[in-house]
Formats: sequence, C-alpha cells, structure tokens
Amino acid sequence: MTATVGEDVWRRETPHILAALVRRYGDFAACEDAVQEALIEASRQWPARGVPEKPRGWLLRVASRRLIDARRQDAARRDRERHVFTSDQPYHAVEAESMVENQDASLEVLTLCCHPALTPESQVTLALRTVLGLTTKQIAAVHIIPSSTAGQRISRAKAAIDLHRRRFPPPASPKERLPALMHALYLMYTAGHSRADGKQLLDAAVTTEAIRLARLLYKGFRDEPETAGLLALMLLSEARRPARITVRGDLIPLRDQDRSLWDREVIAEGIDLIEHALPTGPVGAYQLQAAISAVHAEAPGWEDTDWEQIAELYAMLAHVAPSPAVTLNYAVAVSETQGPVSALSMVEPLLDDPRMSGSHRLHAVRAPLLEACGRREEALEAFRIASRLCTNIPEQRFLNSQITRVQADAIE
Repeated sequence: MTATVGEDVWRRETPHILAALVRRYGDFAACEDAVQEALIEASRQWPARGVPEKPRGWLLRVASRRLIDARRQDAARRDRERHVFTSDQPYHAVEAESMVENQDASLEVLTLCCHPALTPESQVTLALRTVLGLTTKQIAAVHIIPSSTAGQRISRAKAAIDLHRRRFPPPASPKERLPALMHALYLMYTAGHSRADGKQLLDAAVTTEAIRLARLLYKGFRDEPETAGLLALMLLSEARRPARITVRGDLIPLRDQDRSLWDREVIAEGIDLIEHALPTGPVGAYQLQAAISAVHAEAPGWEDTDWEQIAELYAMLAHVAPSPAVTLNYAVAVSETQGPVSALSMVEPLLDDPRMSGSHRLHAVRAPLLEACGRREEALEAFRIASRLCTNIPEQRFLNSQITRVQADAIE
C-alpha cells in the first residue's frame, strides 16, 4: 500500500465510518479517537497484506472494537460498567456497515462539525481535521495560527459537541448552519489549492473532495445563490490547475500561465453557475469572488484582462467581506489600473495588522510593488521575508527565483 493509496482511503472512508459510529454511540471525541486508531492499525497491516476489498467495512470493524474496548475499560475503572456499556448490546458488523454502505455521510459529518455550540473558527478547524484529515500543522497554516492553538481548538470543539449534543444531527442539515458549511468548504478548497506546507504546490485530492461536497451543498440549497457562487469559484479556480505548475512542480504565476491549458469545459460550467446566480438575490462574497475569477477566465492573456472591472468587484468584496486577504488582492488590481504607488498605499498598513504577522503573502505582494516603485533594496528584503515565512517548497522556490532576478537586475 502506497502512502497515496492510504491517504485516499482515509479521505474517502473516514467521514462514513465516523458518521456510523457517532450515530450509534453518540460520543464524538471517543468515536474520532477510535477511527484514528483504526487508521493506525491499517497503516501497520495494509502495506504487507494489501488494501481490503471493502476498506470501509474493515476500518469500521476495527474502530468499533477499539471504541467498545475503551468503554469497557473505562466502565471497569469507574465501577459502573452496567450503566455505561452492557454486554447484552453486542457489536454487529453487518448492521454497522449497512448504515453507511449506500449513503454519503461526508456532508453530515461536516454539518456536525459546524455545530452552533462552536465558534466559527472551531467549526472550520474541526471540519478540516475530521472531513479532510488535514494535520494539525496544515490546519494551523490555513488559519495562520500556532499548531498548539489549532490542536487546542480541535480538542475543545470535540468536547463541546459531546457536551451540547450527544446524538448525530438529522440528515437534513438546518439552514442556519449554511454560512458555516460554506466557509468550511471554502477553506478546505483553499487548503488544497495552495498547500500551506509540503513539497507540492497543491493537493488535487483535497480540492476534488471540496468540489464534490460543494456540489452536494448546491444541490441541497439551490435557492441560495451563494452555494452556486461557492461552487463556481471552486470550478473556475480548479480549471487553471493544469497551468499552475511546471512538470518539475514549480509554481507558474497567473501572469505567465499558458491559458490554452485551462479546462474550458469546467470554466463554462463555472461561468454558467455565476451568471445564473448573480441576478437571483443579494450578492455575497462567494459570488463576487467567482465573478472575479470569471473575468480572469474570459481574458485571452494577462494584458487583455479587464482590470477596471476586477478592481470594481474587489471594491464591492471589500465592502461585503473585508479582510487582509481581500485587501492584498484588491491592491494587485489597483496596481494594474492606478499604478504601484496607489497599490502600495493599500498594502503598507497591513504590516501592522496582527492577523498578517506570520503570513508570507503580504510580503510576496508587497515586494513587486516596491520594485515597481524603484525601491529595489526594500523589494529584495520583502522577497527574503516572504521566502523565510513560506512553508510550501514550490512557492518558496519561486520567491527565491525572484530574489535572484532582482539581484541580477541590480548588477546590470
């Protein structure tokens, strides 16, 4: 069993197994721990014996046994076994498998992660961990927080769910959780589209799963234009994936991408979604971001891009959903319409924003603006800071190439 196969099985089967266990036993934290133990056992056995014909059933049986063993041990320690777990309630593997065999539980698990008892940050953190299986380090990088903080959020979130709601939510997820569900999916896609760590720029398995879940959400809430906007945004971003990296795995910035490699069929689907969504109701952040991506997708080249329209859309986005990330992207559009000086005036205040203290993107955007303003030494330093802060190797290589380029230009 290769690491890729094991990881694919993890992502595909974990939500189903966790859903079945939580429905039956109701203890989210204990069930999640049991699933983790089952995965560890799989990593020990599968390389030698091969992946079982039905990996879901195998993992479900092992996880259930681990959970039952843990409950028995806990009951014995507390001398109240008959109140916690009774031997006349045996585990039936066939029954448990039948609960998950013919249904997709991923969205249900995501709904549970978005429990209203949790803060929005904890909802997304738990979803990234449980539905996608991201490591604590990866989750920390997505949120731009220390790994210890991410770990604490995960632990507190699981405890809060068990405290406030012991049973699994009904299949029809409440509409009030929709914003949290969309935000979780958005960050899931972001985590795969621009990996926060590792040797690869992106993780196609993560983006594919995020798109699959976004489709399910869109099908369930077609009357909500933001679900269409979210799916359109993902599709329009995913369409550019073949042109984002070289054969060697190096980053190719949007300006230099071979647009003939973009998936025009996927682009057409994304544009169709956003064109139908925009006139139907209040325009939200996902629709605006999808509209921006659509403008990029329709341009034959960087120089042909309608930057005025993109700048206007970013101005609207900054009003609807202000954030440092939006400001950075807005500044790039402003640099194309008004010049680098105006753009730099938008970026500089972010240096004092604590939310950006550990982000390399601020310096990666600031560096070329400084260079365009003729402030070469400051640009070099910004590129160096961006490279030091960046934890993704392909992106770091790109930043280092920019340092080399600026230094060479200075010699000439």
